[in-house]
Amino acid sequence: MAAPKGFRPPAAGKGRVAGTPNKITRDLREMILGALDQAGGQDYLAKQAIANPGAFMTLVGKVLPHQVTGPNDGPMKVEMSAEQKAEAARHRSARRLRKW
Repeated sequence: MAAPKGFRPPAAGKGRVAGTPNKITRDLREMILGALDQAGGQDYLAKQAIANPGAFMTLVGKVLPHQVTGPNDGPMKVEMSAEQKAEAARHRSARRLRKW
């Protein structure tokens, strides 16, 4: 029987609390990790990296953070030696020449 008009339970319409994981996602993650453990764990993943590099790199892309930050959540600073800068310039020049 529905509640009379104007009367609702105190928690009605609130839904799931933010940050609460989906039960199916959690269960699926546990099954995948269990299967990985049974297959050999890190050794199995190392073999797959060699046998199936494309699939392995896709997996790596899924577990890496989407945004990388520097110290104290600041921007990343990339420092290159003079030799590294010269090598990068040679690579850029070679790519431009191949396009012609």
